[in-house]
Amino acid sequence: MMQLYRVLPIVLSVGLFGCGNSSTQENTNTTGTPVTESKDNFVSSLPDTAPTLKVAMTGDLPPFSFQDDYGNMQGTDVDSIRAIGEEQGFKVEFYKETWQDMFDSVESGKRDLAISGISYKDDRAVRYGLSTPYFFNPATIMYLEGKFDINGLNDIKGLKTGTLEGSKEEDTLKEMGGSVELVSRSTAFLAYQDLIQGNTDVFLYDMPVLQYIVKGYPEHKVTIVPYEAADAPSAQQVVLMAKENTKLIKTVNEGIAKLKEKGTFKEIEERWLGEADPADKDTSDITNKQLN
Repeated sequence: MMQLYRVLPIVLSVGLFGCGNSSTQENTNTTGTPVTESKDNFVSSLPDTAPTLKVAMTGDLPPFSFQDDYGNMQGTDVDSIRAIGEEQGFKVEFYKETWQDMFDSVESGKRDLAISGISYKDDRAVRYGLSTPYFFNPATIMYLEGKFDINGLNDIKGLKTGTLEGSKEEDTLKEMGGSVELVSRSTAFLAYQDLIQGNTDVFLYDMPVLQYIVKGYPEHKVTIVPYEAADAPSAQQVVLMAKENTKLIKTVNEGIAKLKEKGTFKEIEERWLGEADPADKDTSDITNKQLN
């Protein structure tokens, strides 16, 4: 089992692949101190007079947001919100929050926005101000290559199924009732371990996270099957803001539109995950079944 801890020592040492439950989130940010960026290579092109927005993120969910050896935030969402800020004239300051605190801190006005692998949900749209989508984040099924022939949710009935506590995938599995044996874990990596060790048959979670995990462990051959269409609302990733902050919502949406036109988000995705279609990635040995 030691091979599971060999490839990504930095990731595992800080308890990543979680969803707001890791004890590593107890740090100076609880007193309002931003995550250090003193050793970060990013340098804003904006003047010192540019406003700085307080950004909440979990900091423990790669590839969206996680910390390097020095505690600096990095990931697709770090790059995305920085790019939006550079486009729209604001700088960003990162604050590490638990998953639920991330939402609460934005609603209370303690933070200006949250961005950390947040998918669209109808109840979130009612309670918060959500941006237009900027990243495709479909729910997927992962299983060991050659073990099954799965094309969708109907094919996992009767199987022992792992997922992350509190995720949209867990909601889906609970709706399926007793047709699946549900095994929920506190982190995505623990759920991945269950699959590799044979403790579960399949693992359901967000595709970019699974791509990132598998990228670090090419010796384990898996098949990934997305079961959310590209136009499914729940497959869209959004920036979360306070409902009444209409000015900021407009600003962020304008930035997203401009960066989509420039292809910036696609560049960020490829920087962290490689080619968008994992079937084209020989290094990760992922088989990807695209659903109709």
